[in-house]
Amino acid sequence: MDVSLLLPLIGIPVVVLGFALRFNPLLVVTTAGLATGLASGMSLVALLETFGEKFLNSRQLATFILILPVIGLLEQYGLKERAQSWIASIRKATSARILMLYFVLRQGTAMLGLLSLGGHAQTVRPLIAPMAEGAAVHRHGDLPKPIRDKIRAHAAACDNVAVFFGEDVFLAFGAVLLMSAFLQENGITDIEPLYIGLWGIPTALCALLIHMGRLLMLDASIGRDLAAWQARTPDQAVLERA
Repeated sequence: MDVSLLLPLIGIPVVVLGFALRFNPLLVVTTAGLATGLASGMSLVALLETFGEKFLNSRQLATFILILPVIGLLEQYGLKERAQSWIASIRKATSARILMLYFVLRQGTAMLGLLSLGGHAQTVRPLIAPMAEGAAVHRHGDLPKPIRDKIRAHAAACDNVAVFFGEDVFLAFGAVLLMSAFLQENGITDIEPLYIGLWGIPTALCALLIHMGRLLMLDASIGRDLAAWQARTPDQAVLERA
């Protein structure tokens, strides 16, 4: 086997090694892209032009330049606190119910191609996670940091899972079109994007049911974790602070 054919894959070990050493993710991905491009025979100028073109054409540019500063200002002026106090006024609100509602809405909009209606920066961090925390605080009182981190992790997971399995149902999604084009290039011409999207629905429904089950156990696990936290011995508290 010609070893030169494997050189374009050098970006994979670069990413694995960089993440294993906990380097800055942006630096790791950029380095992997540069290594892959140079190993593929691209000139440095062409590689930099490609980076610039993809960056300017990316929709995420608006997120970094416009959305994040706005969210930062809203947080500075009490967006999280207002969200928590509003949720605390709803008696039947729990962390699991809030996240279940967000999951259904997020997956439903992703199926329609409306991916920008939610997200970690725009929705999860400033609204959904504080609302879920506020509901838990209202039911259990003040929460230690590990339990708050657990609730935040569940909020982030809701967004990830809902979008990942919901967007494959949208016919104009890039992955669906890529799969259709790949199949047609390999002689399978009777698979249209419509069929791929339809077969994505059962998977999305399974993801919905499985994640709903996980969220149903969240409220009970918060109570157990809080009880275990309160029952810890002084020696355990010293070790945790250390």
